[in-house]
Amino acid sequence: MSEEKYPNLKKVTYQIAGQDLVLETDRIAKQANGAVFATYAGAAVIATVCCSSDSVEGLDYVPVTVDYNEKYYAAGKIPGGFIKRESRPKDKEILVSRLIDRPMRPLFEKSFGREIQIVPTTVSADMVNPPDILAIIAASAAVHISDIPFNGPVAGVRICCVDGELVANPTYEQIEKSTLEIVVAGTKDGITMVEGGAKEVSEDLMISALEKAQSVITDLCNLQEELRKLAGKDKLPLTESSVSLENGDAIRAEAYPKLETACFMPTKETRHDGIKAVKAEIAGKYAEQLADEAQKKLFDALFEDMQYEILRKGILDRSKRVDGRGLEDIRPITCDVGVLPRTHGSALFTRGETQSLAVTTLGTVLDEQVFDDIEGDKRENFILHYNFPPYSVGEVGRLGTGRREIGHGNLARRSLEAMVPSKDDFPYTIRVVSEIMESNGSSSMASVCGGTLSMLNAGVPMKKPVAGIAMGLITEGAHYERWAVLSDILGEEDHLGDMDFKVAGTETGITGFQMDIKIAGVTPEIMRKALDQAYRGRMHILGIMNQCISKPAEQISEFAPKVVTLKIDIDKIGALIGPGGKNVKALCEQYNCKINTEDDGTVSIFSKNSADGEAAKKAVLGIVSDPEVGIVYNGTVKRIMDFGAFVEILPGKEGLVHISKLSRQRINTVTDVLHEGQEIPVKLTEIDKMGRLNLSYIDAIDPDGAPAEDQHWEARPSHNDRGPRRDSRPPRRY
Repeated sequence: MSEEKYPNLKKVTYQIAGQDLVLETDRIAKQANGAVFATYAGAAVIATVCCSSDSVEGLDYVPVTVDYNEKYYAAGKIPGGFIKRESRPKDKEILVSRLIDRPMRPLFEKSFGREIQIVPTTVSADMVNPPDILAIIAASAAVHISDIPFNGPVAGVRICCVDGELVANPTYEQIEKSTLEIVVAGTKDGITMVEGGAKEVSEDLMISALEKAQSVITDLCNLQEELRKLAGKDKLPLTESSVSLENGDAIRAEAYPKLETACFMPTKETRHDGIKAVKAEIAGKYAEQLADEAQKKLFDALFEDMQYEILRKGILDRSKRVDGRGLEDIRPITCDVGVLPRTHGSALFTRGETQSLAVTTLGTVLDEQVFDDIEGDKRENFILHYNFPPYSVGEVGRLGTGRREIGHGNLARRSLEAMVPSKDDFPYTIRVVSEIMESNGSSSMASVCGGTLSMLNAGVPMKKPVAGIAMGLITEGAHYERWAVLSDILGEEDHLGDMDFKVAGTETGITGFQMDIKIAGVTPEIMRKALDQAYRGRMHILGIMNQCISKPAEQISEFAPKVVTLKIDIDKIGALIGPGGKNVKALCEQYNCKINTEDDGTVSIFSKNSADGEAAKKAVLGIVSDPEVGIVYNGTVKRIMDFGAFVEILPGKEGLVHISKLSRQRINTVTDVLHEGQEIPVKLTEIDKMGRLNLSYIDAIDPDGAPAEDQHWEARPSHNDRGPRRDSRPPRRY
């Protein structure tokens, strides 16, 4: 666009992997508080941010919403189904929204007090470069140049290990070939969010990937600073609190020692009840003061601050955690498999007060998850769903699937995916459902452990068992003069700590990784300590899991479908399917099965029992196989004529057994030996020039398989009394 048309247009450029990343503003969506149009190669994202006009004083959270969305027209597609417009967000859009939200949310000021909505929209997709990273950068840039207070900017980058090399912002093709794929976000001061999966990579490779990501993130944050210098708005004022807590020092002095005792009770329930009792006691003494809503909010905030201080001092000063454990101690673990009688596989994994009931179901290729999005249609035969009902934390609430459930389920799925057998090795669709029965710390990692146990119980030949653990971090001082890494964190340690760092993997390496940091960033020393400690914790958990079940069950459940697979020539697919699917439908009905044929000639047969599956396999082979001279077939008599019988040796393929080839003894008529519907062994002796099949009944040939040569047929009257036939007359052939 010419500068004459858009005189206020501002843009900055940065090059990644030989392509220009361009951020521009003041051309599109100018009525938003901030808007950035970002392009990279053929991908383009418009990110906007708006805030409400009214502020609310005393909010204890940031009311920010991120709604990433993808338009089908971006890839030149029209949505499938009856409704030809984009509707509710897909799982992928929710996951990208979380990637944007998690690093940005801690950088907003609670005292701003206004609702904030960030809307990144993918409007162009080249099917080569993923647009999600562009959306993270554009969203941050839109907020940074806006008038909304923000302690950013942040930036994101995807790092993959392709052929042993670390690549920043890889293409879809490179991602497909990679052994490590992580999305990293942060500020120029440090990393604040990591999400990804891997194929048993080492801790050293993970550290190297994070270091490479930080250098790119720093450059991208500087790029946004350049754009703000060109087009940034003055920031709106914060809503400073006009009141303070009356009698705050007295309340603190009286409550602190009692709260310190309550915070170190052994279980979540007793701690909760103890803290609640202390709070109620103090609140009763200051009931008149706390009748004011503003005072009540400040009172609640003081108790939160005291718990924050007590937990952190206990860990840093005495290496004592709220449940009495040491820094590296793992809570007691119990594992059970086969807990549900009719499911294909089930397991109950309990770690402390966190419990996952994991259930595995084996399905057919027809049960695969089909995705229709701007990246193109794709199918997945491994599915993991995570459910977090309110009763798992002893609360009342609505049942449903929210962003949290989708995010935690995706992490567990990615952690297990690398160890799930390929479709060629195990031709089932695998669905794992993790029902969280109790929760107090890292239910997603419990889902990984429970998912492994339930799949092994179902007979899924996993490459290796996978376990996961959540790590925490407590720091003190502007430069982290004191810090401690915690293994197997509790909910309180997640809420009041500085890091939630989840690592899943096998005994060999890492398969899943997620990190959220509430401070400016972590040093390489802290990261290495956390990874080393996580490895020891993972080995401990795997050891307990292996005592319960260490290899897949020898037989899959009797209630699971039976699968038979075979390969046929591609040019035979049409013959198998038949006109309008006639042949394959008939086979499915006859053998009570489901048959799926793929373009590469792979045929999968799904049945309730092995006998039906094998019978259907023989029928399929019969349709796609060509008759071979010299082979003995088990044929079915279809028609009886005066001169012989027509026998079906393969589906749709019949040959003639002449009367002279029916018996070594004299017979009057064909019906003396055969009847319609009878199954008989026949040998294909000839395929004539016209393609007709000539057969011999197996009883009419000698033990060596050669036709009897001493047979002479005397004249016999036929049913129409046509007279005698000379025994020197050669037999009639079909």
